[in-house]
Amino acid sequence: MTSPPAAAMVVYDGVSKFFPVRASSLGTDRAELMVALDRIDATVGKGELITLLGPSGCGKTTLLRLTAGLIPADEGRITIAGTPVTGPRKDACMVFQNFGLLPWRTVMGNVEFPLEIDGVAQAERRDLARHFIELVGLAAFAEHFPHELSGGMQQRVGIARALMRKPILIFMDEPFGALDAQTREQLQEDFLAIWSRSGATVIFVTHSIDEALILSDRIFVFHTAPGRIRTIIPSPVADERLGGDVRPHPDFGKCRAELRNMLRSEG
Repeated sequence: MTSPPAAAMVVYDGVSKFFPVRASSLGTDRAELMVALDRIDATVGKGELITLLGPSGCGKTTLLRLTAGLIPADEGRITIAGTPVTGPRKDACMVFQNFGLLPWRTVMGNVEFPLEIDGVAQAERRDLARHFIELVGLAAFAEHFPHELSGGMQQRVGIARALMRKPILIFMDEPFGALDAQTREQLQEDFLAIWSRSGATVIFVTHSIDEALILSDRIFVFHTAPGRIRTIIPSPVADERLGGDVRPHPDFGKCRAELRNMLRSEG
């Protein structure tokens, strides 16, 4: 495993998660526990963008939800900036694959919503929302409704909304997975530029080897059944990912092949 930066943002210490399996599906009279995650030990450095890569069912989204405080760990401990995770935090935000926008609200209304919940005055939250809407390239669409936007534009709204509380940590659960290839590539580039200016730490779930290499500082590669981190590798193109296409880089192709073989061995 590679060494993370000295300053830790997230620490996983022996984290395990179990889910009950219905007795009927096992053909028995007694329910059993399925091990979704098994003794996860890892550290995410402050300001890192790391990806969780692996096949479906390997525990990537479960680990993300544990870190976000949406569900509790059954064993071990997760800390964020030195504080144990006991529930959701206002300074840690989630970006979902399904956009999660309120259809009756405009772009402006969706983006300002987190600060509206916090009781921030309208003028203040609108100024900040306008800033982030411009940052994601949607200034001309601030008064449009979600159904009037493309999928890629809706995801930009989701990113702007996540940035409203100026989070120290952003969770992203396959946020570009439902988009066409061209839009996905553009959003990867745009998000890297936004992240590089935000200072936030990002934990990003993906099934795509290319996406992991393009976005990451480091890649957490998962075993499946039960979910474990098989290895942690640095992206060989991490230093060149901002402002250029890293796909033609020879180290990109080499690492891609290695990761592909590693994941195939899980099948």
